[in-house]
Amino acid sequence: MIFYRQNLTDNQLLDLYKKLLKPRLIEEKMLILIRQGKVSKWFSGIGQEAISVGITAALNQSEYILPMHRNLGVFTTREIPLHRLFSQWQGKASGFTKGRDRSFHFGTQDYNIIGMISHLGPQLGIADGIALADKLQKNKKVTAVFTGEGATSEGDFHEALNIAAVWQLPVMFVIENNGYGLSTPTNEQYYCENLADKGIGYGIESYIIDGNNILEVYNKIQKLKEEMEENPHPVLLEFKTFRMRGHEEASGTKYVPQELMNQWFLRDPVNNYKDYLIENKILTEELDQQWKEEIKKEIDENLVIANEEPEIVPTYSGELDDVYKTFDYEEYTHGEEVKNIRFIDAIRNGLEQSMWRHKNLVIMGQDIAEYGGAFKITEGFVDAFGKDRIRNTPICESAVVSTAMGLSINKHKAIVEMQFADFVSTGFNPIVNLLAKSHYRWGENADVVVRMPCGGGTQAGPFHSQTNEAWFTKTPGLKVVYPAFPYDAKGLLNTSILDPNPVLFFEHKLLYRSIYQDVPTDYYTIPLGKAALVKEGNAVTIISFGAPVHWALETLAQNPEIEADLIDLRTLQPLDTETIFASVKKTGKAIIYQEDTLFGGIASDISALIMENCFEYLDAPVKRVASLDSPIPFTKALEDQFLPRDRFETALKELLEY
Repeated sequence: MIFYRQNLTDNQLLDLYKKLLKPRLIEEKMLILIRQGKVSKWFSGIGQEAISVGITAALNQSEYILPMHRNLGVFTTREIPLHRLFSQWQGKASGFTKGRDRSFHFGTQDYNIIGMISHLGPQLGIADGIALADKLQKNKKVTAVFTGEGATSEGDFHEALNIAAVWQLPVMFVIENNGYGLSTPTNEQYYCENLADKGIGYGIESYIIDGNNILEVYNKIQKLKEEMEENPHPVLLEFKTFRMRGHEEASGTKYVPQELMNQWFLRDPVNNYKDYLIENKILTEELDQQWKEEIKKEIDENLVIANEEPEIVPTYSGELDDVYKTFDYEEYTHGEEVKNIRFIDAIRNGLEQSMWRHKNLVIMGQDIAEYGGAFKITEGFVDAFGKDRIRNTPICESAVVSTAMGLSINKHKAIVEMQFADFVSTGFNPIVNLLAKSHYRWGENADVVVRMPCGGGTQAGPFHSQTNEAWFTKTPGLKVVYPAFPYDAKGLLNTSILDPNPVLFFEHKLLYRSIYQDVPTDYYTIPLGKAALVKEGNAVTIISFGAPVHWALETLAQNPEIEADLIDLRTLQPLDTETIFASVKKTGKAIIYQEDTLFGGIASDISALIMENCFEYLDAPVKRVASLDSPIPFTKALEDQFLPRDRFETALKELLEY
């Protein structure tokens, strides 16, 4: 192995060696502890330290790094106190996740490190968002994100590279090509000769770097960093290295040919660099031994601190209170001036006023810029707010959602418009596994609103007509808003944008241009989690949201003798159970009316809640009315049959007669 010091001083060379030594000695200690049962799981980075250390040493402390399982050197080079790392690995409270996640599945804003999730791919999109925020802030920073050769097969990898290329974001995409994804060798992972070749397809400059040579890593990263700061653009870096231990310790390495292990053992990044320093009289054996003793002492002292920390005592409140970031709702009231506008105009008005109010708010989505979006809601926004904040995206919902998370991490608010709610399925993973769980896992909120044009009645067929709120209402950490009236749509959207938690904001397409209402021209807010009582009566409680609220009003207008409480839920998570229970206890009968298919819909949960909390007040079983349990069809006759409009009146009268 050949080392080129270039213009580095002796002190810089020694500093890099000491930084390399620390994660290696910690790992050696961890391998002992795991055999003793004092650490439950370990993903070893032995043999790969030069990549983590070289990159982290080359970047500024204020620049974000997004590491993976085997990047202990990132954390130690950023000088995180070892006892906090040890507490994290033991599931203690002074770790970074309060015992809720393991190993390196955490982040810390104090050190500008953003941790991974096991799904790997969303990490790359987060880096795009962080880098986009840096570019908007014009602060000349670079973001480095790590991934393995196996994860380059994921769609998120390609989506993130494409976004970074199109938007010319200063992201270093770091591929640690260590030979195996768990047990699958590289020749079964990809067919090209080098992963760096994939950069060509995205117009990204790419490099192959010896990942076991600390000086090659450090010097190359320093040079690229300077270039990217002056001229923001992404780079793809393939680091050739090898994983000397198992995927994690329990899996072992029996599937690896011994001759391959022997070859890479000779390329050990720590031992080879040490030999170079000694041969060039930069390091002495005595100093090397002194440093090793100092680091081992630091490890032992910090292990004592972590070991003496008590085990976590679980409480319901402790867990549930951290699912969402605390949101201190502030009511903004409006004046008397109103304008009779459509549902779609109310959405547009809310977006526009929020964009003026929040200068750090960015809207992203397909065709939303000059074209104004599929429904023309953002038409003219580019002229008002510029293309930096109104951003057309490639067709890659997953990476766009992850990019929104990155914007949130780096001091921005983000709105993502799904062209149709149906398309959210291709962005489902980062919503339910990244946005939803980040605050609970390590205290990081996701200040993201995902707008969801949804619903049937327009003969748009199976892929443009779903109302899929139930995909998200069961996921802790998400808020779900579903207004039925223009007044509510504007006020609830403003609140959703203020809320630092992830919000799925459903907008029924059929209501866009068919429902009018007097809406205040001022900016105002409506609290989430508070239902509206649209009509009052004593005979029955009708619980609904979205378009079925209007369908229920039509039914009641045609049957004026029916005295009903009609509750418009407005938000599904949080759910206003207080209003529901009070009404049911008053009327003794309840019917839940939703557009979604019946089985597994939120109506089932509301029914169960009523049965558990209001059983002694009921005079009849709780009824649910919903669409057929089939995909939604295209032809009008089939769609009319699918939707529950023609079945609701019959069900309501049957309940009243019970």
